[in-house]
Formats: sequence, structure tokens, C-alpha cells
Amino acid sequence: MAASNNSTAHPWLNRLKHEWLLLLFTALTVVLACIDPQPWARYKGWLQLPTLCGLLGLMISIQGIRDSGLVQRMARMLVARMHSLRGVGLLLVSMTAVLSMVLTNDVSLFLMVPLTVAIGGMSNLPILRMAVLEALAVNAGSTLSPIGNPQNLLIWQHAQMPFLQFVGSLLPAAAVMFVMVAVLTWFWLPKDRVELQADKLDGHPVSVSLALLSLVSLAMMVMMMEHGHAPLGALLLVIPFALFSWRTLTYIDWLLMATFATIFLGLGHFAALPVVEHALDKIDFTQPLALYLSGIIGSQLISNVPATVLLLDRAQNSVALAVAVNVGGFGVVIGSLANLIALRLAKQPHGMRLFHEVSVPFLLVCAVAVYLVMRLAA
Repeated sequence: MAASNNSTAHPWLNRLKHEWLLLLFTALTVVLACIDPQPWARYKGWLQLPTLCGLLGLMISIQGIRDSGLVQRMARMLVARMHSLRGVGLLLVSMTAVLSMVLTNDVSLFLMVPLTVAIGGMSNLPILRMAVLEALAVNAGSTLSPIGNPQNLLIWQHAQMPFLQFVGSLLPAAAVMFVMVAVLTWFWLPKDRVELQADKLDGHPVSVSLALLSLVSLAMMVMMMEHGHAPLGALLLVIPFALFSWRTLTYIDWLLMATFATIFLGLGHFAALPVVEHALDKIDFTQPLALYLSGIIGSQLISNVPATVLLLDRAQNSVALAVAVNVGGFGVVIGSLANLIALRLAKQPHGMRLFHEVSVPFLLVCAVAVYLVMRLAA
């Protein structure tokens, strides 16, 4: 009885036992703070508060859309018109990639993964496989657009390159990535027809007021993020949801927010270590292969956005750097933080293991293919 009471009294502690990524980066952050203490201002910079606020705003909006029943209604409409699992998979992957070009990779996942989970809940669509494929798809799709992901935005602004020139330069790499994702989707998903589970198709009414509030909130949050006002946008979202749909706020994945905060702090501090700076000084970034491998390996170690910041002033070829860090988004889960978002939204057991079983080999093949295509296109 005592053990049972203890379990119910500390649900957060029970959840933390499974949050190995959060625990790992919390430990890294603490260790680095002890061996290399820095002024508080540097920690504030590494924390990337605008990014965290933007993530919170998106999570609130999408949770509201989920709670309204709109996602379930859209899922029913979509799955009723599709006949094969491969057809559904290719449609979802294509939609995810296209949305990532205009709404950024994170926003695309926040829209598409809940839709995928809803479809999987009423049919035989494998949810976890689709979540992994959609994580790969946003990386491929967002590669093409200067505003598709944070690393592209940084490089585009730094290089002061025309929008269409950037798109044209990244087109060969993005095309290779997307074709590989599409081929993987076709062969990895079963050949089976879509089988509807009739008992899960009914009985989910749509709350029009909550759906409208959530859709308007999502549009406003994206606009606020684009104009650099993410903290204000998140605050403006919390107030109406607290007044009219407070339950939505209780369903937010606050441990995911904490995980991102510790990742930003730990990796930001690691990238700023003098030993890392000295190691980079020894690399000849004028060599295309050296820059390409540095971008990919750096992304695997510290994620592709910090790797971009680290290499931005050292790389003379901005397009080559963009290709490298976008390819580096594949592989390990922290290669792109969009990978972690996809897995957390899907909420499927053994997600991290399956992701790495697919994404690491995908990176190895994709890295070679993209490099050869970019050399031919040069």
C-alpha cells in the first residue's frame, strides 16, 4: 500500500525515470557549469528563450486543435478517401515536406503528426513508422527553403543571397533527400489496404469555438515568431486558454520543454568551450569535403543549429554549409531537434530505437548521394 501511495504521490518522478535525454543533458549542463563557469548573460543567450516560447505557443495551439476534435474529423475525411497504406503514407510525407517549406519544420510536424496519430487510431496505419518518416520528410522539405528551418534562415541572412538563388542552389540536395524519403516510405510501409476500425470512427464531436480559438492562435503564433515576438505571442496564447480551455494547458508536454532547455544550455556551452574552438582552427574549411563532413559530424554532436552558428563565420561557401547541416539533421535524434518533436508527438513505445535504426543508415547513404550530386551540379 505504501508503495502504491508513493507511486501516485510522485507521478513526475516516475516519468523522469524514462526521460533519459532530459537527464543526460541536465547532467551535461551541470558538469560544464562546474568546470567552466560563465556569466549569467551567456547562459541566457544559450537558453534561446524566444525559441522555447515559440515552441510553447505551438504546443498550446496544436493541443487546442486536438482537444477540439478537428484533427479527428480531418483524419476521418482523409482516410475514407484513401485505399492503400502506401498511398496514405506518401500523401502524408509529401504534405509534411511541402508544409515545412513555408511553415518551418517544427510547425509542419505539429500539424501533421497529430493528424497521423489520429489516422492510425482509426485504421491500420503504423503510427511510429509514419512519425519517423515525417521527421525525415521535414528535414528534406525544409532544406529547400530559406525560411524552412533555423539553420537555413541563419545562413540565408548571413550570405545575403536572393531568395530564389538560395532555393535553386539547394534544389539538388533537397530533391535527393525527398526522393530517398519517398522510396523509403513506399518500401517500408505494408502493401495492405487501409482497414478502418468502425468502433473508433464515431462519437467525437467538434468544438467549433475551441477549434477557431486554436487555429487563430496558431496563425498568430507563427506570425509573432516570424517577427521576433515569440515570448509575447506565447503570453497572449496562455491567457485565453487559461480562461476558456484551461484543461488544454494541463496536457502540454512540459518535460519536452525542459528537455529542449537543457539541450540548448548543454550544447551551447559545449560548442563555446576553448577546446572546441582550437579543434576547429585546425580544419581547412576551404576544402569542400572538410566543410561537408564538419557540418554533418558537428550536427550529430551538437545538433545542426548550434553547428551552423559554430561554422558560419568559418565557412566561405554558404551553400555548402547549408547542404552539410541539413544532411546532418538525419542520423542521431539530436541532429535536428525536429526529430525529437516528431517522436514526442507520436508518443509510441520504442520510438527512439526505431528512429535510430532507420535514420542512421539513412544518413550514411544520403550523405554520399547528396555529396556526389552537389559535386556534379557545381
